[in-house]
Amino acid sequence: MSLNTPNAELFYIYDSHCPWSYASTVLVEKVLSAFPSITLRAMHVGYYDGDNKVSPTTITAVRELSQVTFGANYIDTLNYAKDSTLAANLMAWVQNKSAKSAFELLTKLQYAHFVLGNELTDQESVNDIIDELKLSPPAKCLQSNKLTKDAEFAIHDIFEIQEIIGTQAIPAMLLACNENLVLLNHNLYLESPESIIDAVKLELENLA
Repeated sequence: MSLNTPNAELFYIYDSHCPWSYASTVLVEKVLSAFPSITLRAMHVGYYDGDNKVSPTTITAVRELSQVTFGANYIDTLNYAKDSTLAANLMAWVQNKSAKSAFELLTKLQYAHFVLGNELTDQESVNDIIDELKLSPPAKCLQSNKLTKDAEFAIHDIFEIQEIIGTQAIPAMLLACNENLVLLNHNLYLESPESIIDAVKLELENLA
């Protein structure tokens, strides 16, 4: 079939500080590269709120099942609780105001966090990324003490989608086309990210 799929959307429910989301972002990149007309709906769930830590066991599992790498600086931060509030605010803003920049921003935030060990919890920690992408988010997006209204609305939308698909597990990848929706099992493709391309092609044929 043609890779031209103007009606198709990829809903990606994730948390910027979730190691499994970090691994699954690679799959999103493969899909967007192979199907450039697919619209990405990046939806940050804001799971890490300053009370949650990442288990070393989780890092081991992600390493075994995916091709992503974790920097030594990040591994050194595993004793600290993670807080993705600022990233949730920033991603909600960019998805609404400059959606074409959303995926690149997400990948840069994840690299800064998981490779460089940047906690992404204050404005200084994201200034270089914002400047590189020539973004101009309002000051309220660069705070980590509370979610913005945009981020709260995004999370409300996520809850509605989770009710439809019957799971609150993250990350989640959903392919939508012509008002039809299918949940993609990202776990099947983490070891071989290229394999998701054929899976999406098949699902688009079924959804069309």
